[in-house]
Amino acid sequence: MSSSRMRRVAVLVLEGAKPLDVGIPAQVFTTRASMPYEVRVCGAAPGLVTGGDGLSYHVAHGLGALEWAEIVFIPGYRFPDREDPPAAVVEALLAAHARGARLAAISTGAFALAATGLLDGRRATTHWHYTRALRARHPLVRVDENVLFVDEGSVLTSAGAASGIDLCLHILRKDLGVAASNHAARRLVAAPYRSGGQAQYVPRSLPEPLGERFAATREWALHRLGEPLTLKALARHAAVSPRTLSRRFVEDTGYTPMQWVMRARVDLARELLERTERSVEQIAAEVGLGTGTNLRTHFQRILGTTPTEYRRTFVRRDQPGPS
Repeated sequence: MSSSRMRRVAVLVLEGAKPLDVGIPAQVFTTRASMPYEVRVCGAAPGLVTGGDGLSYHVAHGLGALEWAEIVFIPGYRFPDREDPPAAVVEALLAAHARGARLAAISTGAFALAATGLLDGRRATTHWHYTRALRARHPLVRVDENVLFVDEGSVLTSAGAASGIDLCLHILRKDLGVAASNHAARRLVAAPYRSGGQAQYVPRSLPEPLGERFAATREWALHRLGEPLTLKALARHAAVSPRTLSRRFVEDTGYTPMQWVMRARVDLARELLERTERSVEQIAAEVGLGTGTNLRTHFQRILGTTPTEYRRTFVRRDQPGPS
C-alpha cells in the first residue's frame, strides 16, 4: 500500500465510551507529516456524548463519518454486556464493512462489533474481565482470552485499553511498514511489539470455582505446592477415589486436579517473580516445578510469555530489580 495517500479513520464514540479507548486511535492516527491519516471522531449523532469515568465528548460528526472512513475504530464502553448499540449504529457498521472498511474494536468495543454478526465464526478478543460475557452473549464468536489483539482481516479486536496501542501499531505495520510503526511507538513511548498475551495481566490464572465441594482440598494443596502433589494424594485428602475426584473437580473448577495444581504453581511463581529477586531456577524448585526449563515451559503455555519477560513487566518500581 502506498504511503503517500491519505487514509480516512473514524473513531466511533458510543454512550459510556472509555477515555483511553477513544484517545488512543485518535492520537496514534492524528494527521502529521509522518502519518498519512485523517481522523474524524463521531457518534450516533453530532453533539454531546456522555462518556464513562466522568468524561463526555462533543463530537463533530454523526454516522455519516462511517460512510467516509476506510478504518473505523470502536472504543470500549460501559456495561457492554447489557444491551446492544442502537440499531442505526449496527446498520452503519455493517454498511461500512460492506463498502470495504476495516472495523477495529478496542476492549469492550468488541461487543458492538459482535452485535453486527461480523464476528460470528471468527476469532476475537476483549478485555479479560468481559471474555465470559462476550462468549455468553455471542456464542458464535470464537473468543480468545489470551491474546492482546486478533486480526481477522476486515475485522480486528483488542484486549483492554492499552492493547489498543498494540492494535494501532499492528495496523500501522500493515499499512506503512515496520519503520513507520516503530516511529509511532517511539513517539508514544510504547513498546513496538509486546511479548505474550493478556493472560499475564489477569490477577490469577486459576479459575473462580464453580462449586465448593473440594474447597478444603484446594486450600490444603495451595499450602503444599512445593511438595509432590499427586492425584492420589489429593483424593486421599478429599476422602474420595481418584476417579471421583477427577470427575467432580472438573465440575467444580473446569480443570482436572493436576491442571489446577499446575496453574496454582504458575501463579505462585508469578508472585515470587514480582516480589523477590530469586532466580528462575530457585523459584521453579520452590513452587514444585523442579527446573527452570520446566517452569519456562508451563509459564509460556499458560501465560504466553517467559518468566524473564514477566518479571521485566511486573517487577515493583520502588524496589531494586533482580540482577
